[in-house]
Amino acid sequence: MIPPAFEYARPQSVDEAVRVLADAGEEAKVLAGGQSLLPLLRLRLAFPELVVDVGRIPELRGVHEDGDTLVIGALTTHHDVIHDPLVRRHAGLLAEATATVADPAVRHRGTLGGSLAHADPAGDLPAVVLALDAELVAAGPNGRRTVPARDFFVDYLQSALAPDELLVEVRVPKTDGWGFHYEKFHRVAQAWAIVGVAALVRRDDGHIAEARVGLTNMGSTPLRASAAEAALAGVGASDAVARAAEAVAEGTRPTRDVSASPEYREHLARVLTRRAVLAATGMG
Repeated sequence: MIPPAFEYARPQSVDEAVRVLADAGEEAKVLAGGQSLLPLLRLRLAFPELVVDVGRIPELRGVHEDGDTLVIGALTTHHDVIHDPLVRRHAGLLAEATATVADPAVRHRGTLGGSLAHADPAGDLPAVVLALDAELVAAGPNGRRTVPARDFFVDYLQSALAPDELLVEVRVPKTDGWGFHYEKFHRVAQAWAIVGVAALVRRDDGHIAEARVGLTNMGSTPLRASAAEAALAGVGASDAVARAAEAVAEGTRPTRDVSASPEYREHLARVLTRRAVLAATGMG
């Protein structure tokens, strides 16, 4: 399908992009890798008057360290996230989950920031950055502000970004020494996850000292499974996994669609949580 007509701008810097967005108000959409926006345009589910292409802004790409944090530019592609040595060493969950996104063609074009700003609860990476306690940095007319991942995803396809703000970087705390695993269920290869579970586990003296569990496609936003995390913390892994799996759907509101009923999604969440936690603790 042919998309509706729109104006096009290609700023060369973050400051220029922010000015363009501020001038356009709510009538603009940001184009990064295009893997989220272009399908919406073709299906006429988005009608921007202006598309702002930020794909040529070099300062939005790359990964570097800032003490105990990795700073990942919003335009860093999925492919580069997967293969970056700093991400693989210090944020293995992000590298592992990103490798499951779509197919190689999408991973070479799609970007971390674009995926997060799209705020689709069925996307793999929003739940992962929640589990990682990441922070997202937005640039706007009044400067930069940092938004914790837990506050960034507001509703279905809605983020905390204002119309005149641009996501510029993702700050991921290093999780050296943590076990991790991302487990998801989808009916066919490259399809959206019907349910996904991101598990991070830090063990101490044979017990789980801390656990984080992020959920994909279990509500209108990505979620942290706080009841499952509480069931895991402070106990032996073998004792806690079953209890955590049973508790994982507490507080969620899974939707009903052509892929699954809420009840089936809850069942999947329990099964996948068991698998993800066992793998993260080295018992899977």
